[in-house]
Amino acid sequence: MIQKFKRMARLSEILFKYGFEELFDRSGIEKFIPNKIKQKSKKIENIKATSFPERIRMAMEELGPTYVKLGQMCSNRTDIFPPELIAEFQKLQDNVEPEKINIYEKIKNELNIEPFKYFKKIEEIPIASASMGQVFRGILKNGNEIVLKVRRENIKEIVAADLLVMKDFASNLEKVNEEIKKINLSYIINTFANSITKELSFRNELNNMERFANNFKNDERIHTPKTYKELSNDNILCMEFIDGFKITDIKKIKKCGFLPEEVAKVGLDLYIKQVLKYGFFHADPHPGNILMTENGKIVFIDFGAMGSLYPQDKELLESLLMYFIQKNIKKAIETIRELSVMYNVPDEKNFERELTEIVYMVDGNSLNEISLKDIFEKTRIILSKNQITLPEDIYLLAKGIGQIEGIGRHLDPSLNISKIMKPYANEISKKRLNPRYIFEKGSQKFAQVSESWLSLPEDLKSISQKLLNGELKHKHEVMGFKELQKTLDRLVTAIIIAALLIASSILVLSNIPPKINGIPALGFLGYAISAILGIIEIVKKNKKF
Repeated sequence: MIQKFKRMARLSEILFKYGFEELFDRSGIEKFIPNKIKQKSKKIENIKATSFPERIRMAMEELGPTYVKLGQMCSNRTDIFPPELIAEFQKLQDNVEPEKINIYEKIKNELNIEPFKYFKKIEEIPIASASMGQVFRGILKNGNEIVLKVRRENIKEIVAADLLVMKDFASNLEKVNEEIKKINLSYIINTFANSITKELSFRNELNNMERFANNFKNDERIHTPKTYKELSNDNILCMEFIDGFKITDIKKIKKCGFLPEEVAKVGLDLYIKQVLKYGFFHADPHPGNILMTENGKIVFIDFGAMGSLYPQDKELLESLLMYFIQKNIKKAIETIRELSVMYNVPDEKNFERELTEIVYMVDGNSLNEISLKDIFEKTRIILSKNQITLPEDIYLLAKGIGQIEGIGRHLDPSLNISKIMKPYANEISKKRLNPRYIFEKGSQKFAQVSESWLSLPEDLKSISQKLLNGELKHKHEVMGFKELQKTLDRLVTAIIIAALLIASSILVLSNIPPKINGIPALGFLGYAISAILGIIEIVKKNKKF
């Protein structure tokens, strides 16, 4: 709590210094700030000559690592922030002065070992220094070259205090400012808090590396740095040193005997595989985080920030991709609604028109002539304007694909992304036409129908009671009764479909021949009839509109 008040005082001092005292006045926090802090805060010279976005960036830099990281995350949200502010966020740098530490003493205290029993040598000057930690190079007793990532002292406590202050600040601003409430600032801060907390844990990064390595263990095109679990904990991460160069270094790629065009295809394919096959992808694949070795292996580094797609979200994304390809905008909107964490569209028809424009913009150009990054940006702006918030991992994915596309275009300006994505689109189509997939989905739908059926007696009892009391007639008159008839008709059809699904499932599980694609023919026929009845009901429902 003391740390929180210290960080609140520091935030107050910096915001007053850069002319943002109005934020405190609006949020109601000003009354908690001592006068001596206000008097102590001297405004920067030529404050009027410095633009509002520049002052925000300067304040974030002075406030330290938590705010720098927040700004870097916000640099992706072009759907929320204006271009001038995005440009300033993108200038925020994570490089800071090295922190002087005794690396041998640090290892001894953290891991409870004698360093010289495990390490032949550790360089005492870090090879890289960031806001959250430093990187030291070393050699193990067996001769293997390694790097040690060491977290900065007290950084965890500072970040925790900063997050508490940010949450209070966001909550108060949302109460007094409708625009801030619309962008859902509290959700952004909570998402950021979750992300930076994971990034602070080197144990979490080690687990990410092991999971990633396991996913690609049979792919010869990629290498994941080896980790040393026994020499790592939450504050120290020991891993293999990679002798490589940036994937965008065309001269080095050619010197090693490889074609930049082929490297671009492999890099993009590996990233698509992370997303569509494993649902676990690198959240910041900029050129500095993707290396290439002299033997042609691609190496992703820095696994602190990873994106994850839950099976349901992954399936919804696949559906969204297929609906956009089919130009089925209504179904695409239904999928977006299901995927969203917030959905408050003020005008559904206008939203549909805007998405249709995106689809036909893509349709009118070949994918190697347009930028996927631009498509994502336009889509994100449309979603934001329509008050739709997606899970943060979807935004990370959009950012990652944009970064990977940028690397691909740099290596091969004529890169045909559609050609690389085609096998994955075909795989999705095949999966959805597979009888086993249809059976699994049918079983899930049956479970949903069964659940609804179990609640039906109570619903019918409620309707009957209203009819006996005359309430239904009084409130809805003839129109209400007709709607009730239609509902009951649909209910009867749903019961028939459910019965067919139950019978078909029993036949499938009984494994009785003859079979079609490994599924008993009678069971397959039952599913087919259920599907036809379902389609008839959908057509009837759509005719109503």
